[in-house]
Amino acid sequence: MKLEGYKLVFVAVGLIGVLLIATPALAGAIRLPGGEQFSELYLLGPDHMAANYPFNIAVGQNYSVYVDVGNQLGSSAYYVLYVKFGNQTDQMPNATLGTPSSLQPLIEYRFSIQDSVNWESLLNFSVSNASISGNNSQINTLQLNGVAFNVDKPAMWDSNSTTFTYQIVFELWLYNATSNSVQFNSRFVDLHLNLTEAAIPSSS
Repeated sequence: MKLEGYKLVFVAVGLIGVLLIATPALAGAIRLPGGEQFSELYLLGPDHMAANYPFNIAVGQNYSVYVDVGNQLGSSAYYVLYVKFGNQTDQMPNATLGTPSSLQPLIEYRFSIQDSVNWESLLNFSVSNASISGNNSQINTLQLNGVAFNVDKPAMWDSNSTTFTYQIVFELWLYNATSNSVQFNSRFVDLHLNLTEAAIPSSS
């Protein structure tokens, strides 16, 4: 092989070595196109698992769930999480239309999350004032994390599901820097509850 041929081989090997060494640095500096960017919102039961969610509830009993938010947006994000309480006739959030519930929030969480990081909080709740009479029920006082709220929420007996249906609704809102406001992120979860007659004094 002539001298020029050896030079070409050395140059080629050198370039390959440079690229191999630089690849990790390039990977860190250049963000390659990835999957879909999104926010996560989900509930876990009292055992910190996706099971054993509270459903049948009675006056004076304590219940709990974990609410989790995950940031997969590719950058840090500021969230507001609203907790609302409704019955089967109240307007619920609509992810397809991107509209939140018309219910007023009882409590709210405000927090920032870095990319690929999860935020979690334990929500304790109980009913301290409720009644059932015939096909009608009424929850007057709901406690969330030890704070009592006068909700005065009725519910009719649902013969299909055989329940007095109530819902704790969790709505996720995301800060929009362009509009300088938080906007509904089309992410929500609701915890369905059945107010049981056991341990609840019926009104006359």
